[in-house]
Amino acid sequence: MDYPQATRSIPPDGPAWAYRTFRMLSPPSHRRPASCEEVECERWQRGWLTALDVSDPKHAETANWIRLKSGRAFTVAQTGSAVTFTFPPGQSCFAPHTIPYKPHLFLVQGGDWRGNPRGVPVVRHSGVQAWVDDFGENQQAIIDRIQRGM
Repeated sequence: MDYPQATRSIPPDGPAWAYRTFRMLSPPSHRRPASCEEVECERWQRGWLTALDVSDPKHAETANWIRLKSGRAFTVAQTGSAVTFTFPPGQSCFAPHTIPYKPHLFLVQGGDWRGNPRGVPVVRHSGVQAWVDDFGENQQAIIDRIQRGM
């Protein structure tokens, strides 16, 4: 599994093989499409504006789609080539929404963001409690090694 790139201001204190990474994931396969109402979408709750410059062919195409095919209620104001569509609340926006419908994956991987040089297999815990227990045991083992001067 790849780790997302992030800015790391503190360099690691040891080699990648000395680390274990605890991850909680909700992959796309664990999500389903959802309505604006289900996710309490702000546009659905408050309405929204879409501003377009119809002198741009792509914006003109979008404006025509909104007018003719979107199926949404709106008011429109135009000044020159600037067109603003105002959509009242209570209707679906144009953004896709998803919500989880399967439990998260609770994983423990060898290594860190630099990789898993020893090829330690990924452990997939059955649930959050087992994952938390494993994390706690890992932290306690680190404390014990520090106290022994290792």
